[in-house]
Amino acid sequence: MTVNMKMDLAGSRWRGLILGFNESAGYMSLAVMALVTGIIADNYGLRPEPFFLGIAIATTGLAFSILFIRDTAAHSALETVGLVSASQTPPATTTFKSNFADATWRKPYLFGITQAGLMKNLNDGVAWGIFPLYFAAQGLALDRIVILVAVYPLVWGGLQLATGWVSDIVGRKPLIAAGMVLQGVSISLTASVDSYGIWLGSMALLGLGTALVYPTLLAAVGDAVPAQDRASFLGVYRFWRDSGFIIGALLAGIFADLFAFRPAIRLIGALTVGSGILAMVTLRGRVK
Repeated sequence: MTVNMKMDLAGSRWRGLILGFNESAGYMSLAVMALVTGIIADNYGLRPEPFFLGIAIATTGLAFSILFIRDTAAHSALETVGLVSASQTPPATTTFKSNFADATWRKPYLFGITQAGLMKNLNDGVAWGIFPLYFAAQGLALDRIVILVAVYPLVWGGLQLATGWVSDIVGRKPLIAAGMVLQGVSISLTASVDSYGIWLGSMALLGLGTALVYPTLLAAVGDAVPAQDRASFLGVYRFWRDSGFIIGALLAGIFADLFAFRPAIRLIGALTVGSGILAMVTLRGRVK
């Protein structure tokens, strides 16, 4: 819901910027908490001590939500009223079933956004599930594996502060297409070499590619749909995007079992590049 509320507050001019801050805060916090809970577990044990921190954070978040956060529905309503005043045409009434069909297959530009989101999280099934096993199979020490796996979300989380803002200036489509292709190339590169230094660079490039697309895809949904339907369309998009985690883990795991790690990783890399090309074609003229 924070994404919906921030879109209500930001308006169309700085939609990418505000979503970049939102996503950066989330994923940088994830990286920091992974480190902190790891230190707590190392010093005090796996349970219950690390869970106390999570309970404290959840309780604090609940308190802030109740005491300080105000609903942004009025901002969304003002945006809708402004559009109606400009066009003198009342917004059409839609249903969730219609919105689901539009975002999933019926409208090509929304399909382009949705499939890119799904593929982005699908390749996370490789980054977080297959890569550690692949690096270990190449004889890499555990401390180096940890560094490689950590570089990806750190670069991704930090750079979103800039990439969302850039998408407001140069447009969504260039960042989405370039980011998907860059992710695919970096994934394929990882499967093609046996060098720690190159692996480190490829993980950083994967983080850059993800940073280019993650807040930008959310902003693109907001650009492409009416304000009164934005929350519904974002729900459909995020359903398919987050389904990519499951699909990616299953697909990469099955192919790794059948054909070994390198072919499985290259397959996901090729699919990601194809997704970027498809986004470039389907978003033409409909997403800025």
